[in-house]
Amino acid sequence: MGELWRRFRGAPVLTAELVIASLFINILALAQPLFVMQVLNRYVAHGVDATLITLTTGVLFALIMEFAFRQSRMHLARGISVLPDEKTAIDGYAVLTMAKTGAVEQLPPETRREVVNGAQAIETAYNANNVTTVLDVPFALVFVFALYLLEPTIAYVVVAFLVIVFAAGVIGAISMQQMTAEVQQASNVGSALVSTASREVDTIRCFNAGDFLRRTWRDHVYQVQSLRRNVTSRQGLVQTITQSANGFLGVAVITTGALLVVMGELDVGVMIGANIMAGKALQPISKFSQLGASFAKAKQSLEMFSKLMQAPLEPSSGSALREYSGALELRDLAFNYQGAPTPIFESLNLCLESGSVLVVCGANGSGKTTLARLFMGLVEPARGQVLIDGLDLKQVAPEWWRKQVVYLPQEPALLNATIGENLKINNPEIDETELNAIVDECGLRRFLDESADGYDTQVAENGWRLSEGIRRRIALARALTTSGMLVVIDEPTESLDAEGAKAVHKILAKLAQGGRTIIIMSHDPNIVKGLHGVLDLNEKPTPKLTFVGQSMPQPSASTEKPTVPRANPDLKTTEQSVKISERAVSSQELDTGSLEKAAPNSVSGKDELIENPELKNDDKRGSISSKNGGD
Repeated sequence: MGELWRRFRGAPVLTAELVIASLFINILALAQPLFVMQVLNRYVAHGVDATLITLTTGVLFALIMEFAFRQSRMHLARGISVLPDEKTAIDGYAVLTMAKTGAVEQLPPETRREVVNGAQAIETAYNANNVTTVLDVPFALVFVFALYLLEPTIAYVVVAFLVIVFAAGVIGAISMQQMTAEVQQASNVGSALVSTASREVDTIRCFNAGDFLRRTWRDHVYQVQSLRRNVTSRQGLVQTITQSANGFLGVAVITTGALLVVMGELDVGVMIGANIMAGKALQPISKFSQLGASFAKAKQSLEMFSKLMQAPLEPSSGSALREYSGALELRDLAFNYQGAPTPIFESLNLCLESGSVLVVCGANGSGKTTLARLFMGLVEPARGQVLIDGLDLKQVAPEWWRKQVVYLPQEPALLNATIGENLKINNPEIDETELNAIVDECGLRRFLDESADGYDTQVAENGWRLSEGIRRRIALARALTTSGMLVVIDEPTESLDAEGAKAVHKILAKLAQGGRTIIIMSHDPNIVKGLHGVLDLNEKPTPKLTFVGQSMPQPSASTEKPTVPRANPDLKTTEQSVKISERAVSSQELDTGSLEKAAPNSVSGKDELIENPELKNDDKRGSISSKNGGD
C-alpha cells in the first residue's frame, strides 16, 4: 500500500480528480436503492404512472452518469500507474546494465531475472481496477451515512460487518507476505533448473544427468505446489469470509429492518432499500480484502527492486585523455574477493610503456581473468591504483576507456542481436570497409558467406548455440573495432583450430607492429617469443615478474624450468617494480607458443610466413630498465 500512496503523492492533480470522480460515482450509486424505496412507497402504494415514469427517468439518468464517471475514472486511474510502471521496468533493467559488476555479481542470476520480471507483478497489483477499488473503500462511508439518516440501528449493523471484513482482508494480506516470499525463493530455484535444462542440453545427455535433474525438479515441484496451495488456501479463506459476510449482512439487515417495521419505526420500502445500500457499502471492502496476494507479491518485488537500486552505479562521466598512448601502470595493486580468506594477489607494481608486451601466466584460478577485468575497470582493487598515462582509472569515464581497449575475454558472450550489431556495438560509426577488413582478418568471411543473412544473421542465446571457435572469432572482431592502443586478450588461441590460431597470430603481430601495448593472459608462459615481460600469478601473494629477451627455451623432459636471461647486469629478474621499454617487441618477435604445432612459422611485418629462427640475445633483447633506477 505504501507504493500506492507514493504514486498518489507523485500525481496530486490526477489524484484529486480521481477522488472527486469516486465521490460522484458513489453518490450516484445511491440512486438505485433510493429508486427502489420510492417505487415501493409511492408508486406501489398509489399507482400513479407519472410517478413511476419520473422515477425511472431519473434513475436511468443517474445510472448513465455513473457509467460515464466510472469510465472516466478508469482512464484517469491508468495515468496513476503508467509512468511509475514504465520507470520501474526501465530502471530495473538499466541498473542491471549500469551497476558496478561486483554489486551485480552478488545477486544470483535467477534473482536478477526475477527483479526485472517482478515489474509485471507490480504492474498487476497497481493496475487501474485495483486503484479504483482502493479509492472506493473510504467512500463506503457514503452509504453508511445514508443508512444512518434512514435508520441508525441498521447503520451500526453495517459498520460492524465492514470492520470485520476489512480486518480479515488486512490480516490475510499480512499473513501472505511470508508465504509469497517463500514462493518467490522456490521459484528462483525452479528458474535455475529450467535454465540448466534448456541451455545445457548436451551435458545433460552425455553425462546421464537427466535422472538427477528430474529428481531435483520433482522435489522442487512438490515444494512449490505445497507453498502455492497454502497461498491459495489463505486466499480462499479470505474470499469465503467476504462472500459469507455478504450473506450474513443481508440477513442481519433484513432481520433488524423487519423488527423495526413491526414496531412501526420503519417501512418496507426503506428496509429493502437499506439492504441494497448495505450490499453496496460492503462491495468495495470485499474487493479490497481479496487484493492481499497481489499486494504481497508486489511488495516482495518492490523490496527486491529496492535492493537492486541501492547497487552502486558505474560513473556516467569522468576524465578522458585526448590521446591515449597505451601506457599502463599498476601501483601497489591488491585484490581479493568478498569473503575470501586470502587475496588473489597483492603488492603488485608494474609499469608498461606504450608498445610493451606482457604475458600474464598462472594456473587455473590464479587470477589471470581477474586481472584482465581489473584492467577493464569491471572490478575494483582492494588496494592500489591502475594508471593509464598517469591517470587513475577510477577517475576515467568507463565508456570512453572501454573504447581504448581491444579486449577479448576468456569466455566471450554475444548479444541477442544480429552479428553486424554485435560487431558494431562499441563503435557504431565504424566504416564498412574497415569492418570488412576486420572480418577477413579474423577468418569470419566464410562463416558469414555461408550464413543465409550474412551480417543480419540473428544471434540466439548470447551466442552459446554457435561453436566456441566462431563465437571467439566474432568476439575478437568486435574487440578490434575499437582500434584501441591497449590490447588485453585472455587465452588468445583457446578453442580455435589451426586456421583460427593463425589468424590470431597475424592479428597480434599486426597490433604489435602498430605500437599497441599487448597483455596476454595464458596458462602457458611461452606463448610469446621475443622481448617481453612474464608475470607469474602462481607466486603468492606477490606475483613474480621476469623478463625474456630471447626465444624462451622449451622445457626439457625433466622438470627443469627454462632460464630467463637478464635484461642488463643491474636488473634482477625477480624485481616487482619495472619499466618495460617502448616497442619492446616487433611483429617479427611476437609468436604464440600454442601455434608451434598448428602454425610453426612466425609472421613478419608484411604478414609473410617465414621460418622462425632462434633469436639471438644481442640482436633481439632490447633495453629494460628498473623503475627504481637501473642503468
